Amino acid sequence: MRYFYDTEFHEDGTTIDLISIGIVAEDGREYYAVNKDADWDRIADHQWLMWNVIPHLPLMTDPAWKPKAQIAREVKEFLLPAHGPRPTPDDPELWAWFCSYDHVVLAQLFGTMMDLPQGIPMYTNDVRSLVDWTGVERLPKQAGTEHDALADAQHVKTMYEDIIRAQADQ
Repeated sequence: MRYFYDTEFHEDGTTIDLISIGIVAEDGREYYAVNKDADWDRIADHQWLMWNVIPHLPLMTDPAWKPKAQIAREVKEFLLPAHGPRPTPDDPELWAWFCSYDHVVLAQLFGTMMDLPQGIPMYTNDVRSLVDWTGVERLPKQAGTEHDALADAQHVKTMYEDIIRAQADQ
């Protein structure tokens, strides 16, 4: 099963702190959460985040605001809904746009990269690299709000599908 995701985060060259995560499954299921354990004082001092990310977050009373440990449990359940002890063809295939930081943020939900639950890949496929590999550079414009993790994840899925369709038509 393919999963398309995006994270919003605060980073300073040393620390990467999850703000929000959005995941869209190939079968249409969606997951969204905001990390109520993030360092909101540091985030408030970051002008770009305050202008581009924070305005798109739901109100703090929204149930999407969750402790990081709860987000980790829910992401694991979302990505591995019926996972057994051995890898299977149903193991998740992760996709993101400029995926490097997103994968680190995802992995850090569980601790280190070595702490990733069995079945969650130690890498994320990059839709941006898929553009380079296929030569399909004409991509659809984003319908949702940029820097909203769920809207961005939905757009990653749309771009992936558009590239695959364009490849099939060639």
